[in-house]
Formats: sequence, structure tokens, C-alpha cells
Amino acid sequence: MGEGDRDMVKIGLVGLGYWGPNHLRVVQGSERAQLKWICDADPARLERFSSRTRATPSANLDQLLEDPETDALIISTPISTHFEIGKRALEAGKHVLIEKPMAGSSAEADELIALADRMGLAIMCGHTFLFSPPVVAVKELIDSGELGEIYFISSTRVNLGLHQPDLSVIWDLAPHDFSILLSWLDEVPNTVSAVGRDSVLPGTPDVAFANLGYASGLIANVELSWLAPSKLRRTAVVGSKKMVVYDDTSVEQVRVFDQGVQLKDPETFGEHQLSYRTGDILTPHLSTSEPIGIQLNAFIDSIRAGGAGPEHTRIARDVIELIEVAEHSLNNDGIRMSLEEFRTVRAA
Repeated sequence: MGEGDRDMVKIGLVGLGYWGPNHLRVVQGSERAQLKWICDADPARLERFSSRTRATPSANLDQLLEDPETDALIISTPISTHFEIGKRALEAGKHVLIEKPMAGSSAEADELIALADRMGLAIMCGHTFLFSPPVVAVKELIDSGELGEIYFISSTRVNLGLHQPDLSVIWDLAPHDFSILLSWLDEVPNTVSAVGRDSVLPGTPDVAFANLGYASGLIANVELSWLAPSKLRRTAVVGSKKMVVYDDTSVEQVRVFDQGVQLKDPETFGEHQLSYRTGDILTPHLSTSEPIGIQLNAFIDSIRAGGAGPEHTRIARDVIELIEVAEHSLNNDGIRMSLEEFRTVRAA
């Protein structure tokens, strides 16, 4: 083994289902990581991917956990297994990157984060969109003040399929939008409400509308659905100075609209005049770097630094609590709840 090989982070990949093959491809193409193991409970799937890698295949997770040369695990398995596998990996001294959401409850996420901190290990959640160049570009626009005061955000994430029999559309799709909002605004909503219905599979909501309220007065609406005639990933951010549209399915993923409306001082008592401004539409230059590759490098950096940054783990944890509140609201006729009210109900 050469000097460069010894410097590489040696990774075991657990789960080769929907998203696992993307991790396999990216780790194998990295100059900073070595894919040492691939692991899956399905023998046929394991055999199929064995031909694509020099990594050792195994259906036994214990082999990965007991291997002293394996530094870290990427866990890309069903949500219901994230906590158990993540905890076992941390207890075995492995750094972990767990696909979203990190765990099945905020309490489980708290336990994993605390365990990683005690063990001096890095823990990250695969919120890939946080590393996406267009998402980063919008955050820079918000942080710079170019958009002015943010009035509201409207997000739509819909498609036809994939129905998940063991989780709702909120658990499946909301982690994307909730993580993006938490990153953009650096603020947790004060209140959450959600309505939806189980149109196809009884007991499994496949459409939901979540409304988030913030202390600043900003509101955000998130539309989620597995039942739509076309795939749409679009978010509009409306500010007092400018507006921006982020469309993940468009060639121009970010467009900045120099448009808005101003309230002029009334010329007579009770008279209000609105002035509408229509300016240029700009498309900023965006990096073509693949988000999942940027995420892998961030994970390796956190391993080298001895732990992930607190902002990333905070977002991963807060995403789950927002999902929990939204699910509770959906199951209770769309009741609007503050996070404090939810915590009281949960503790009762």
C-alpha cells in the first residue's frame, strides 16, 4: 500500500438500494477515500454491485464494524434502521454519514449526536441539498441582504411516485425543504401546521401542505406530494428588494428578479399608493460540482477535524423535530403548534 493509500479515509458502504449506488460511485471516484466494504442484506443486490467495485462484499454488518482498518460508514438504508446501525457504528469507533433523516425521532438523533461527541467521532446527515451550488447561491443572496427583508417563501416538491409504504410523504420529502429553510434562514420556525390526506394507501399520507411561521413575521409554505402530473422542485423567495426563484429541474436553476412593490406616503389622509418596480432578471453563474461529492469531502474534512460542525448536526436534528410537529399537526386536523407546545405534548 502506497503512502497516498494510507492517507485515505477507508469507508464501508451499508445499503445499496435507491441512493446507495450514488455513494458507491462518488467514493470510488474520490482521491481522498477508499471504498473498503459494500454491505447489503439482499444477496442478489450485493452480487450485482460487487462487479462494479474492488471493495469487499458482505451481508454481515459485524464484519465492517469489527474491521480495525475501516474508519467510517456511510449508512444508506431504510429510515427505520438508521438509529440502530448508526449507534452500533459509533460504539464500534466508526465515523458515520447517515442518509436523511438521521433517525426516526428527534430523541434518537439527540442520542446519536451525543454519542458521537463523547466518542470524538464525526457524525453527518446526508442533506445533500445543503451542498448544492444553487442552494448555496440563494443563501449568499439572503445573507448579503440583497433581497431585503424576506416576506415569505413558497416551496413545491412534487412528482408522480415513489409511494413509500412505511412512511409518509412528509418523512420522505420534507427533509429536503426543511433542511434548506433552516440553512437559508438560520432560524427555527416558531409554529408549524400541516394538512394532508392518504389518497392511495390507507394510513400513508401522500400529499401534504406544511406552513411554517417565524418570529420575524416571515411565513413559509411547503407543498409535498407523490401525486402530481409532473416532477417539480421549485422554491420562490420573496423579499422587500428582490425576489429569487430556485428551480432544481430548470436549466437556469437560480433566477434573481429585480422586482417589487413599494408603499408611498399617502398624499391625502387614508390614501395609499403602491409603486411597482420591474427590473432585470439575472441568472448567477453556478459551480457545476456535484453536491454528493462536495458532501463527501465535507465528511472527510469533519473526520480529519475530529467531528462535524455544530451547525450541520443542529440542522439534521431540527429537521426531524419539524417533521414530528408537522406529522402531529396533520394527524390532528391541521392544528397550529409551537415547538414548545409540541414538546410539552410529547413529554406528557
